[in-house]
Amino acid sequence: MTHSGIPCVLLCCGSFNPPTILHLRMFEIARDYLNENTDFEVIGGVLSPVHDSYGKKDLCASDHRIEMAKLATSSSDWIGIDKWECAQSSWSRTVQVLRHLSRLLEVYLHRKEKISFKQYLSIYDLGHVQCENPVADESRVMLLCGADLLESFSVKDLWSTDDMTEILSTFGMVVITRSGSDPFRYVYENDLVYRYQKNVHIVTEWIPNEISSTAIRRALRRKASVRYLVSDAVLEYIEANKLYTNS
Repeated sequence: MTHSGIPCVLLCCGSFNPPTILHLRMFEIARDYLNENTDFEVIGGVLSPVHDSYGKKDLCASDHRIEMAKLATSSSDWIGIDKWECAQSSWSRTVQVLRHLSRLLEVYLHRKEKISFKQYLSIYDLGHVQCENPVADESRVMLLCGADLLESFSVKDLWSTDDMTEILSTFGMVVITRSGSDPFRYVYENDLVYRYQKNVHIVTEWIPNEISSTAIRRALRRKASVRYLVSDAVLEYIEANKLYTNS
């Protein structure tokens, strides 16, 4: 398949417990920005649910989170999910997921069949794509996140310097602004991030949205409506499987 710009895939890592409309909105904002302001052409977006061993409070089983992510992205022709992270023997570092997806993108771009990257995500063999070093000149996987994740680079012992450096230098980030954060100032004040500032794309969300999975779970526990905060398909799945009902 031919592309007018450097093929780029956006990766969003997280619990997706459950996935909300805000998760999908981030992809749309990021794609618009990159396609209009950079040499990249976004050809795919990927939700990567975290492994069960992550141990986050109230984290429901990966089987449920994978299915909800599939349902949440079912109406999109370019955003899909990757089960690789959940299929590993234990929790994976973010940079490992980026390496995996970069290798996957490289293999996809050399396929003869004309299918979308989202379609390829659903058919590739999990066991045959290894975490090898990507060829960044031909394509790019970028980490899509909120400003809070970028600012977590300063949290002691949360990220290794090597991982942060690789994420910033090899992959790059697309950071969506959120109320109460100032990612522009953070980039200026953090020496490591400032060094690679050309690879950090800060995108302003002009229509603020404070929806969070935590708030969704709280509302569900209290039997309050969450319709239009998650997709109808996700809501039906939650209700059918009686998820997030325990206090």
